Amino acid sequence: MRHEIAPQARRHFFRDCGVGIGKMALATLLGGAAARSARSARASEAPPATGAPLATDSPPGVHFPPRARRVIYLFMAGAPSQLDLFDYKPRLVEFEGQSIPPSVIEGQRYAFIQPDAAVLAPRFKFARHGQSGVELSEMLPHTAGIVDDLAFIRTVHTDQFNHAPAQIFVNTGNAIPGHPSMGAWLSYGLGSEADDLPAFVVLESGGSLSGGAAMWSDGFLSGKHQGVPFRSSGDPILHVANPPGYDTRAQRDSLDLIGQLNRQRFAEVHDPEIETRISAYEMAFRMQMRAPELMDFSQETPSTLEAYGAEPARGKASFANNCLLARRLAERGVRFIQLYHSGWDHHSNVEGGLRKQCAETDQACAALIRDLKQRGMLDDTLVVWGGEFGRTPMVEASAALGRSMGRDHHPQAFTVWMAGGGIRPGVSVGQTDEFGFHPVESPVHVHDLQATILHCLGIDHRRLSFNHQGLNVRLTGVEEHHPVEPVLA
Repeated sequence: MRHEIAPQARRHFFRDCGVGIGKMALATLLGGAAARSARSARASEAPPATGAPLATDSPPGVHFPPRARRVIYLFMAGAPSQLDLFDYKPRLVEFEGQSIPPSVIEGQRYAFIQPDAAVLAPRFKFARHGQSGVELSEMLPHTAGIVDDLAFIRTVHTDQFNHAPAQIFVNTGNAIPGHPSMGAWLSYGLGSEADDLPAFVVLESGGSLSGGAAMWSDGFLSGKHQGVPFRSSGDPILHVANPPGYDTRAQRDSLDLIGQLNRQRFAEVHDPEIETRISAYEMAFRMQMRAPELMDFSQETPSTLEAYGAEPARGKASFANNCLLARRLAERGVRFIQLYHSGWDHHSNVEGGLRKQCAETDQACAALIRDLKQRGMLDDTLVVWGGEFGRTPMVEASAALGRSMGRDHHPQAFTVWMAGGGIRPGVSVGQTDEFGFHPVESPVHVHDLQATILHCLGIDHRRLSFNHQGLNVRLTGVEEHHPVEPVLA
């Protein structure tokens, strides 16, 4: 008699063998802390961070000893006017109402104005501050008090001149949606130091964002690397709290059953998004336990709340509250904390718009730097401030659009400041021409800025890549770019 032997697929072996995929997954979860310790121990080693690891693989790791462990990125969406805040040009006062010489504006194009539009002088007074003698607008009195902790780059330039692609470009290194954001790259490259919070958290204030959720996307990486939007009041994530009558025990039992089914399905189809789903459910459960403590600002001293200008009692989402929450997230091991504050798009009344925006942000930015420094956290926390591009030296005025005394988009030069881990304090890099139009010394591309951020975290931007559709894709693109050496400590 002939006996037929049923074919045994590998997925069936994992499901039916004595070890079982569930036990393997449990071992992976329990081994997370040990894996993080091992990564820290080998931080000085430099294995190439290329290829596409399985979801259960360790992160690629660092290439040299890092100076920073985490990033707080203060993104000023809409593009602040560098000419009215950071880059004072007396020549604009002389030329106000006249056109910039054709030799300066030759070949330029803009979203709403002609290149020969009249010059608009700076709307505010400037003065020098600190031992570094940095010249700042009177609209930034709190930033003026911390200039010696900051490094200014006045010649950042971008390839994009409209908001959505420019915002996506700064955040992902590519103007087209679908690429991993910087926070996702760092989650992939370094993993997380937090067991009960995501590696990458997003906080918003001030209004809508042109670039949308593409700015914190996981792109073609695993979904577990995507940024998680938090709120600065109430539950940090909508629906994170259990409904009335549904207790923690019932939820834990439900998650265990769902996890068992998901792991069985993964063993059959090997879809990495199933692992992402399992991880998301478990993270959400742990966050429910942590959220009340995270959001409890009553633990903060009155002087701290006053320093930030935070008002948690109102239950209001604000940039000040988000800055304080960012510090609390950093304390708890979150790798990348992205604050978006909208409202800087001043095509009309640039003076009034800047007064409002600076009043909402200047105090909290300075308080964040001082607070991190006082707690000994600034040494290993990198803080970045900037928008997607700058504003033109020329005025924007349109009766048809109801605009006057504004500034158009200007991709050629804008200002970014950095502070903290890996950054040399009290320095200024780059110089623009007498009209603030073009960089004439030390131009810095957006990819150079991204390379600088990765460098501070111990990552060689040329070696952090992911094989996608046959290409080793990088945050900083394929062209040659370099960290900005003068700002590195």
